[in-house]
Amino acid sequence: MTPTIVFDFDGTLAIGDGPITAFARAIADSAGDPTFTDRALSALSSFANGDAEYRDGYDAVTRVATGEGVPTEAIGAAYDVSRTLLGTDDALVVPPAGLAAFLVRVGAGARLVLATNAPGNGVVSVLTAWGVADSFDAFHFSVGKPAGLIPVLRDALAEGPVLAVGDIVEFDLAPATELGADTALVGATAERSPASVTMRARSLTDLYDRIAEWVDSAASLTPSTSENPPSIERQN
Repeated sequence: MTPTIVFDFDGTLAIGDGPITAFARAIADSAGDPTFTDRALSALSSFANGDAEYRDGYDAVTRVATGEGVPTEAIGAAYDVSRTLLGTDDALVVPPAGLAAFLVRVGAGARLVLATNAPGNGVVSVLTAWGVADSFDAFHFSVGKPAGLIPVLRDALAEGPVLAVGDIVEFDLAPATELGADTALVGATAERSPASVTMRARSLTDLYDRIAEWVDSAASLTPSTSENPPSIERQN
């Protein structure tokens, strides 16, 4: 039996507000209102500081746009524009420090899967530029989380224990909890979310050792005992 780690991309492996800022600017261009960007980024800042409850940065910008009457179609088109810019100077993202070495470390004992709601535009190119694309055993784009993540998790659970890693509880982790998998919450909500998760930290870098320990524990399970995930105290 082989353990699997299912990683989210935006806000988990890809750090930085570049794509979200590009999203806000694209909405501003579509609406013909240059001042929209400032209002959207103010909401983004409030979210990052814990002063506003949004799902993530994209949700913060989207809610501002929706509240100002920007059509859903225009918001969707702006999102698509932002994704085409991913990894460029107009939508810059960076990996967590030490990501390449970490993925090599945990990849020695686990399958590594990327599952994201984002389209594939630019994602693999970014991972390649970081030198980590070859560390992944599978990529899943435009997944349609949360429901669309369930088949990915079920397939992984058929092979062994699973750890889902992400920054949005409802999308990245709740389906895993429902199926009995372990979870790791990272990002802006990690410190204040009331969700019950296996582990949590503001940055993925702070969980490198714990995730490696999870892999070691999961990989050591024999086929007769692997029906249950490794015993790690969950954090509320």
